[in-house]
Amino acid sequence: MGKTKVGIVFGGKSAEHEVSLQSAKNIADAIDKDKYDVVLIGIDKEGKWQLNDKADYLLNAQDPKHIELKPSEQGIAVVPGLKEKQLVSPSQGAVLDQVDVIFSILHGTLGEDGSMQGMLRIANLPYVGPNVLSSAVCMDKDIAKRLLKEAGIRVANGFTFKKRQLASIRYEEVAAALGSTVFIKPANQGSSVGVSKAKNEAEFYKGLEEAFRYDTKVLVEEAIVGREIEVAVLGNEEPMASLPGEILPQTEFYSYESKYIDESGAELAIPAPLSEDVTEQARKLAVDVFQTLDVEGLARVDFFLTEDGEFVVNEVNTLPGFTKISMYPKLWDITGISYPDLIDRLIQLAMERHKRDNELSNAAFEQL
Repeated sequence: MGKTKVGIVFGGKSAEHEVSLQSAKNIADAIDKDKYDVVLIGIDKEGKWQLNDKADYLLNAQDPKHIELKPSEQGIAVVPGLKEKQLVSPSQGAVLDQVDVIFSILHGTLGEDGSMQGMLRIANLPYVGPNVLSSAVCMDKDIAKRLLKEAGIRVANGFTFKKRQLASIRYEEVAAALGSTVFIKPANQGSSVGVSKAKNEAEFYKGLEEAFRYDTKVLVEEAIVGREIEVAVLGNEEPMASLPGEILPQTEFYSYESKYIDESGAELAIPAPLSEDVTEQARKLAVDVFQTLDVEGLARVDFFLTEDGEFVVNEVNTLPGFTKISMYPKLWDITGISYPDLIDRLIQLAMERHKRDNELSNAAFEQL
């Protein structure tokens, strides 16, 4: 049998475009070349899809502050329903390439929120990561936290505001309920994009303005005092959790720059210095969160560990960063799964789920 052809989709229109470029480069460099052939499908900031040259597809590749997708003259489109899952040129109608599975590493809006997953589902292409529903749910922090709270899993107390309510939001009312220090977050962003910590009225209104730049729905949450613990989860029907890691921010909080640009912005304790009992508690709870939100494939579950020993879920990231300083691959490496093996497992999980789901569809069709 020949090699499996993997289409890596990266870039995109979201605020996390540059992070996605870094993730794609790391995956393309580390993937097992004896087992997989890579097709690079870049999406620029205007949303144009392009087929990229594997030898030359990034500008400033070693500089996370200035990394760019190199423009390509070869536009590309995915045609649903073709048996061979072909990629074609929109202008020429010619077949450009074929792929067996998609590894989408589009972080944030239009890549992590169910949009891409829905398109790939319609195209009948296997893809890495959760399905349409769980991708959308986890991307929307408001909906995800409602479901977790319903399941008895603790999340931070807070309010959800729509942009139409902006003129009526009052800091004194929020502070009376949550305390004077709060975090303000766009509901549908990742990587701390648009997130602010506000300790007074002026910072509060400035934070609201910043968050509403990225979404029409914003969360205002209490500031949880606790250690920042993260656990990676991997699997479909029987997911497993990595050893926990701990974020030790060197700035006000674990910001976008700390995660992806400034390597000295945070220290990572991997594994986290926790007792055996607390470690197992974190791993079990991460799987519970994963399954409560009906996630498959992969996710990183982020917690706060309070002084009284209680875990509070901060967020669930269904397409976590795969850069060289990203927590998700680092956690699996310390748990015993190397970066190339992790990529391999994710691809196999995608293909297994696709086969399972198609068998269900075929069984339903045969009953008609």
